[in-house]
Amino acid sequence: MKKALAMILALMMVLSLAACNNSGTKESTPGGENTGTVETQKPDDNQSGGPVANKDKPLVWFNRQPSNSSTGELDMDAMNFNKDTYYVGFDANQGAELQGQMILDYITANIDKIDRNGDGVIGYVLAIGDIGHNDSIARTRGVRKALDTAVEDGGAIKSDPVGMNADGSATAVKDGKLTIGGKEYTVRELASQEMKNSAGATWDAATAGNTITTWVSTFGDQIDIVASNNDGMGMAMFNAWSNENKVPTFGYDANSDAVEAIANGYGGTISQHADVQAYLTLRVLRNALDGVDIDTGIGTPDDAGNVLSDDVYKYVADQRSYYALNVAVTADNYKDFLDATVPYAPVSNQLSQDSHPTKSVWLNIYNAADNFLSATYQPLLQNYDDILNLNVEYIGGDGQTEANITNRLGNPSQYDAFAINMVKTDNSASYTSLLNS
Repeated sequence: MKKALAMILALMMVLSLAACNNSGTKESTPGGENTGTVETQKPDDNQSGGPVANKDKPLVWFNRQPSNSSTGELDMDAMNFNKDTYYVGFDANQGAELQGQMILDYITANIDKIDRNGDGVIGYVLAIGDIGHNDSIARTRGVRKALDTAVEDGGAIKSDPVGMNADGSATAVKDGKLTIGGKEYTVRELASQEMKNSAGATWDAATAGNTITTWVSTFGDQIDIVASNNDGMGMAMFNAWSNENKVPTFGYDANSDAVEAIANGYGGTISQHADVQAYLTLRVLRNALDGVDIDTGIGTPDDAGNVLSDDVYKYVADQRSYYALNVAVTADNYKDFLDATVPYAPVSNQLSQDSHPTKSVWLNIYNAADNFLSATYQPLLQNYDDILNLNVEYIGGDGQTEANITNRLGNPSQYDAFAINMVKTDNSASYTSLLNS
């Protein structure tokens, strides 16, 4: 009896020790048996079975390049957050020059009717998106350079709003001169301002729609051209006033509604190849997750035949940045751009699940109400995430504070990679601090 009791006690001790040693998460076999020794592999485990730290996961900044909002200087700490960090956007300077040239070409071709009141002054108004955004700065400079209204300060064209400039005395711009058909015309930036609403959101279409009414009450038929840093604001002004009054309006982004409006008098827009940008945003993550060369499916064909030609993008290695190239969209070619949400054909081939298993991505849009990002960019991303076998969680921000977005990144460990679209370009630390914690 004593011997049997001793054996039972010994067996109980062995079982107790085994339970203590195997207190981690268990993984069951297909038949339901508990193996007692294998920990469940989380989505972010690497190929050797160990967890990948959040700070080491692939990260793409997109649409808003980490930079100083006052000087435009790139934030290379953010760009070098880890070895798999990149930026995806578009060539802002090339696009800005195209927009300015598009407006100048329109004026030249329509000089006989562009000066509405016949005073010899071609007056334009300019809707500025975000005075601290590199893209907005570039577009403002592009318009002013092309129309000869630019003023330089320290070798750079000023991009400050002028407010009201009825008499041409503003210091951020000057009266330009254009000679067309042997006749000289004065070009004047009558007004410009940052389109920022009372809650702080920039690039605000509603503000632009209200502002054009104010400008018209002051300048009336002195306004010959309406220019905008994007189509959202441009279309708001077009619908509020310039369409009815036959005043050409020029925007940027090639949003579908703006492209359609070209048939009804919208002057033109710039396609920043959102289809290429959206692909690149997810492609660089896919490549990093697969552990392949970053150029795979970009400049080098992948196993499905996806590849981009060098006339639609460029890569700047020292900036770790991919830039899509821009195309002017006018009355001559707008029919080719009517649907902005169609994936770019050369990179629309489905990847194999066997070679490219599904991974999880957290991605945010800084402002769910932004027309370009919500109606063009996100639908493109949603097409590409299927092609690239990525399970993307889309987060829409309020366009005002980073906290509205970062508060919804409470558990980064459940994702394999991140794609971030900041509210302000110099707020990268709001996100990297979460990944470092």
